[in-house]
Amino acid sequence: MRLFHPLTFVLVILSSLVNAGVTVYYQIPLADSTTTAASANYTGAAAYDPTVLTPPPVPAGLTTQFGIQLSSSSAAVQGLSIPQKGSFMGFSIEFTVVNQIFGVNATYLQVPFLNLMAVLRERAGEVHIRVGGNTQETAVLVDSLPGGVMVAKEQGTSDDVTGTPTLLYTAEVLYTMANISALVNTKWYLGIPFNDTNNLRLGIAEVGEAVLSGPGYLLGFQVGNEPDLYAAHKDRPSTYSPTDYFGEFGIVADAVNNDGNIPVKNNLVAPSITGQWTPESVWDTGLVESYSSSLGALAVEHYPTDNCYALYGIGVPVIPQDVFQNFLNHTSGINIIAPYLNSTNYAQTIGKPFIMMETNTASCGGLPGISDTFGATLWALDYGLQMAYSNFSGAMMHVGGQNVYYNPFTPPPTNQSSYHQWTIGSVFYSTIVIAEAFGPSGNAQIIDLQANTDSMFTPAYAIYENGAPVRLVLINYVSDPSGASDYTTTISIGGSAIGQGNATPAQIQVKYLAAPSVSEKYNITWAGQTFGSGTFQSDGRLTGSESVQTINCDQSANTCQVTVPAPGVALTFSTTMVTKTVNTATINPSVLATSNGCRERRGSLGIRARGILVLASGIRFRLFLLSVQLC
Repeated sequence: MRLFHPLTFVLVILSSLVNAGVTVYYQIPLADSTTTAASANYTGAAAYDPTVLTPPPVPAGLTTQFGIQLSSSSAAVQGLSIPQKGSFMGFSIEFTVVNQIFGVNATYLQVPFLNLMAVLRERAGEVHIRVGGNTQETAVLVDSLPGGVMVAKEQGTSDDVTGTPTLLYTAEVLYTMANISALVNTKWYLGIPFNDTNNLRLGIAEVGEAVLSGPGYLLGFQVGNEPDLYAAHKDRPSTYSPTDYFGEFGIVADAVNNDGNIPVKNNLVAPSITGQWTPESVWDTGLVESYSSSLGALAVEHYPTDNCYALYGIGVPVIPQDVFQNFLNHTSGINIIAPYLNSTNYAQTIGKPFIMMETNTASCGGLPGISDTFGATLWALDYGLQMAYSNFSGAMMHVGGQNVYYNPFTPPPTNQSSYHQWTIGSVFYSTIVIAEAFGPSGNAQIIDLQANTDSMFTPAYAIYENGAPVRLVLINYVSDPSGASDYTTTISIGGSAIGQGNATPAQIQVKYLAAPSVSEKYNITWAGQTFGSGTFQSDGRLTGSESVQTINCDQSANTCQVTVPAPGVALTFSTTMVTKTVNTATINPSVLATSNGCRERRGSLGIRARGILVLASGIRFRLFLLSVQLC
């Protein structure tokens, strides 16, 4: 299989790059403009929609001074979550856009995507990604495609009311994923096509196991994507029910068990429903008991609202300004998760992880002026923390193409890729904060502190690790440029008030997630660093100097005060935080040079990468074809 060779030619490659000539960047063609159109007249791609909404008014009676009391030992804390990993919040990438996001093929990888994943890998240790969505259901594995591409769409071959195309793909997709994993430790969920269980297509499982399972990069296979919507989308009869799904799941499980080319038999994921059926209605069929040996995880998918009327004329119109406030409070995440609390408890009793396999602000592409704003950053962070606290084991933020508002990251249109960089969406910052808050140990336990008398505008979470409180996430949903709604919380760890010895440290360190307004789209910073102040500005690396605040505590009073801007987030560290290096997220050219660029022979070495790499010296290179091979 085409995986990476050990790092053998690092010095040779670095030497050749350092002596390279000056890069000539491409001028933007005169016919193309990067100027943003007025939102009222905007007719371009949703991913770059400039719509700006008005923030909700400052809530009356907001308390801006309150205390947080923490136990110095997790043994005294009721309601802590199960242990969580830093990779908790990952991505669900629509199958049809993998060639845009991952690269043209296994030898032409997208450097910005690698850099973005490295940002998370440095904090969490690994990144979880699901490749699938509606297009997984009609996907067909073929030996080759015209022009050597690895994916192609056949429009008009699906009867789905959402216009989902049939997707043709080659094994190159799986080799591309393996090469990405070898660089940035990504791990993958895939989907077995479920549109025709009388004629199963298990190729993705057979090739996926062969390419991804051995190195430990494969997490599991979804069996069905949103089966409770099959009837509405005309993919099944109108009477399709949980019992019918149970029967069809059994067909797949039996086929996998009887397929000698699928060695792992216990990594299927079900039922991935959206809420049209309750999870309990599926559990009541006996699916879990009947196929426990085949199941690796239980999963659901959920969006709090939709924009389907605007796209397909389905449902009712949603006016973004009217619903903006619904995303700007702690109650939102609590209400989304409430129908799944019984199931997360059930999953623990049977020893299975419970995954939110696909989610984001709104289905059918998100909402303009909401899904791509700092308000969505705060919402996704709070929602993710609430899922972790409620014993989900992971959550995947969905990623589509140019025609959606909610993308965590968007590559430029293909015809602009030679002179435009990537656009990083607001919710990608949420994934960074969660990765850093949970860390790489896999032992983080989360508690919702119900801070400030459980105010919906100022939620707070504590993260315990190895029995002690190590980090706090403090959120302020209020948008108030005057500063009057910034809040200050007085933190105490241990102390006589709870019958413990004083445990507040002499100092804590704080990183801030900040933006001028909840309506802000791009001027967002994490610890003073950003992915750019507009569209087409990022190569996947955080830029700017990292800013970590040190706050001196009053150990005699056993208190430490932290101020959180309105709007904003503070992540506090009660132990010394170590930043490895400046711009640790950069994929070093010497590491990229170990990518396998030789198609015909295994065990080969080389790289062909598109994008901009920056060495520690600051020398910049635009890579269109860099090849170092041992074939």
